[in-house]
Amino acid sequence: MPLKPIKPGSKVKLTDDGAVDDRAPRGEEAEQLVEPILTRLTELQVALYAESKQSLLVILQGRDASGKDGLTRKVFGPLNSQGCVVSNFKKPTQYELARDYLWRVHQAVPPHGTIGIFNRSHYEDVLVVRVHELVPKAVWSKRYAQINDFERMLSENGVTILKFFLHISREEQKERLLERLHDPLKNWKFEVGDLDERKRWDDYTEPYEDALEKCSTEWAPWYVVPSDRKSTRNLLVAQTVADALERMNPAFPKVNPEVMRIARKWERETTARHAIQE
Repeated sequence: MPLKPIKPGSKVKLTDDGAVDDRAPRGEEAEQLVEPILTRLTELQVALYAESKQSLLVILQGRDASGKDGLTRKVFGPLNSQGCVVSNFKKPTQYELARDYLWRVHQAVPPHGTIGIFNRSHYEDVLVVRVHELVPKAVWSKRYAQINDFERMLSENGVTILKFFLHISREEQKERLLERLHDPLKNWKFEVGDLDERKRWDDYTEPYEDALEKCSTEWAPWYVVPSDRKSTRNLLVAQTVADALERMNPAFPKVNPEVMRIARKWERETTARHAIQE
């Protein structure tokens, strides 16, 4: 089942049941289905990079352990790193705090010809700051409209925007945090702060729902991705990204005829020299 964007203004309820979609492929079936899609993605990326007239911005949000890193590796790892940039937005520095909250984000917007992935994003400024009361409601409540305007401006300047909320259940998050704790290859990611944030599960639910409801627009839609099953998550996001790139329809630039004439002349001369030498 393909992902459907949240209709602008529609209500969103993030329940644990929504973290699994039994209609979607899973496991080995999903793994087999995703491979040709990834191949198609790499081909479309080459055209996007060569054309260099538009870009794609993919925004990933989700609770701790929802799989933002794993999804990035699986879906975007095979792409040419020359035309694919991943940006992480952690706690802002004092230098960044001295500017508007979108300043550091705008600098990371992918240039034309590039796919950019935001691992977390400007949406932290209507999530974390709201839950932890870092700024008053009078400030964060205005940011939904500001974000919509910002994203509209980007879309009108050649940036296609896709936003994915990786939705996991409370039980699945617990299992993944425990896996981090016991796996030597993953326990470096475990932080005490993750447990503190987990205690605020319910506190975060309403801000997440508000962000999805108020900021899913025609020019920058939100998608809720059932993410308890990693293989399903990867397949759904890969398919949505590939479909978006196909709609963008990047085209290879036309070759200068004079350049081709010179190249073909060089080819003939080189072939003739080799024939004489033989």
